[in-house]
Amino acid sequence: MIATETDLNPQKASHSNLERWRTLATGGLRQMLDPDQQLFCYRMVKTPQGLRREGISRRYTLITLMGLHRLERSGGASPIPLQPILEGLLADTSWVDNLGDLGLLLWLCALAAPDRCAQVADRLAIRHALLRYPDAQQARTMELAWFLTGLCHWALALPAEGEMLTGIAFEARRRLHRNLAACAVFPHMARGTTLAGRLRWWAGSFADQVYPIYAFTKFAQAWSSPVAQRLALDCARAICRAQGARGQWWWHYDASNAGRVEIVDAYPVFSVHQHGMAPMVLFEAGEAFQQDFTPWIYKGLDWIDANNELHFPMADGSLIWRGIERASYRRYWDALFNRPAAGEERSAKDLRVIFECRPYELGWLLYAWAGRA
Repeated sequence: MIATETDLNPQKASHSNLERWRTLATGGLRQMLDPDQQLFCYRMVKTPQGLRREGISRRYTLITLMGLHRLERSGGASPIPLQPILEGLLADTSWVDNLGDLGLLLWLCALAAPDRCAQVADRLAIRHALLRYPDAQQARTMELAWFLTGLCHWALALPAEGEMLTGIAFEARRRLHRNLAACAVFPHMARGTTLAGRLRWWAGSFADQVYPIYAFTKFAQAWSSPVAQRLALDCARAICRAQGARGQWWWHYDASNAGRVEIVDAYPVFSVHQHGMAPMVLFEAGEAFQQDFTPWIYKGLDWIDANNELHFPMADGSLIWRGIERASYRRYWDALFNRPAAGEERSAKDLRVIFECRPYELGWLLYAWAGRA
């Protein structure tokens, strides 16, 4: 089992810290809801005059509702009524113009209102989704993973409807699998004929790793697939091998390298990767396949609590600051000429805290930790 690694001995975050962060998340999300539009904002930023809410995001609203729904299912109390917001999203779905948002909407419905999945699928013609949307045609990894996850959760929630999803789910799984590199990490998108496909395809973000891990885990559960299990575990082990000395989950990975995992661009290190996305997928894969990823999960979590490059506590009041970034000129220099080895930590020179927070970040925190001690 992967947990027999002997070079990791992280100090687990205390139960009181997790409770504090869960309470923080609910308080922060209460501030992030736009009271007029009943949607969550795009971001909350720190200004000299205090915190300011900016924009709205239906995508972030979908993710946030999933976190709050899991909080309720675990016995907690959501600070915001979920059903009216979900009904508002479903009343007019003309805003769904990409495969990723369609996948997130199916994922949310499968969790919170599974009887509405067929209605969404019919209205948005999911059988043609892989042909219709640009992100599907480009085989963007994160968006494909979200779509596949939505189908898998639907099949798990309503097994009687799983058979009719088999064709499109297997095609989405095939396309996602086709993106996987030999070094077990994912690129940002398929290597295609478009300019983006030629220039950007190979640098997969951390999101391009974690969401496929989750999608293949759910596919393995929904369709009893040993291949999907292997793909999920291979990528999970790859990102664990690349984790930084302080538990950092680095930002970009080189999917063109057939050998070891290579970090293209380490910064920013985003707090949501540390407290939300990595724990979410590693808990899911570990529990589904009897593997123990907790050393890496808790090592990453400690980064939030000032065990980071700047020794700065990222949790502040009712928010967790977005992350730590490097000045742009330094980032581009490192990406081109001075790439870090897996696990290598850089100097704190030119690093700074990103003083903003986005609602999906707190949503994934709740999704990962609601109900856990």
